[in-house]
Amino acid sequence: MVLGTLQAGGSASAQPGAPGRDSGLAVAPVAGGASVAEPEDAATQTSVADVAAERPSARALPRVIAVANQKGGVGKTTTAINLGACLADLGYRVLVVDLDPQGNASTGLGINIRDLQTSMYDVVVNEVALDDCIEATSVRNLFVAPACLELAGAEIELVPAFSRELRLRTALTEALEDYDFVFIDCPPSLGLLSVNGLAAASEVLVPIQCEYFALEGLGQLLKHVGLVQKGLNPTLEVSTIVLVMYDARTNLSDQVVREVRDHFGDKVCRQVVPRTVRLSEAPSFGQPIIAFDATSRGAIAYRELAKEVSGGAPQRAR
Repeated sequence: MVLGTLQAGGSASAQPGAPGRDSGLAVAPVAGGASVAEPEDAATQTSVADVAAERPSARALPRVIAVANQKGGVGKTTTAINLGACLADLGYRVLVVDLDPQGNASTGLGINIRDLQTSMYDVVVNEVALDDCIEATSVRNLFVAPACLELAGAEIELVPAFSRELRLRTALTEALEDYDFVFIDCPPSLGLLSVNGLAAASEVLVPIQCEYFALEGLGQLLKHVGLVQKGLNPTLEVSTIVLVMYDARTNLSDQVVREVRDHFGDKVCRQVVPRTVRLSEAPSFGQPIIAFDATSRGAIAYRELAKEVSGGAPQRAR
């Protein structure tokens, strides 16, 4: 049903602000690889060591991961923010690079994008050092390189620039050793900013919502990744597919989960992220979900996802 779109397109509530609860539920796998909520039990929670045992070949740090999907409204920025925050909560140093001119990853981490001295616009257009625009967040070990509204015109300004596709890669080279994970939140388009994100990354993480037309346009994204592999970044790979906006009440969500797993196999994370009100509310308060409501279903899901994505990789000595 849903995969026909991909095959045709290409190859591959509480009071706001109060510490309310989604329900204090944990997330457990069911048939088809999806997840449903069940009473939280510490014995059922996966540890980082457990994941490491299941994945003996954890990827070496640092890792630069482009979070990309040309379809808008698929939880791309939500995943970049909350996966980054949960990895930081595990003790890794994490940087979120906001390449989307809307600046949602920046505002979602408490940054006022209208009051910035330096932003990613200055980094990619004027070749300012990345360290000069990095801001700390309310979560320990989590940092953000914020976007601003001027970034919307960067693609036009970069047209005549030398090495325009590699501006971000060059900027990251100088700062990379300070971080274990770098998440690049790419805009929902396949323009020059997205090319910069893909050229700078070693991996691509693709969020896919558990809804009809979930894979619409994904074939074009995979084709775009292939072009970047050939021309700019031969080591780039689509390493991770994350299923988001899962609704256990619908058969459609289960069907999408099964079809995506059948098509992409081990690239699809075991943990899925449920659709919850608390996840939608958190960005308006400038907080990731683990700071906004640490016991919500969304927070639990992203914590488990962080353990899975990290693979239990040991933190680097500094």
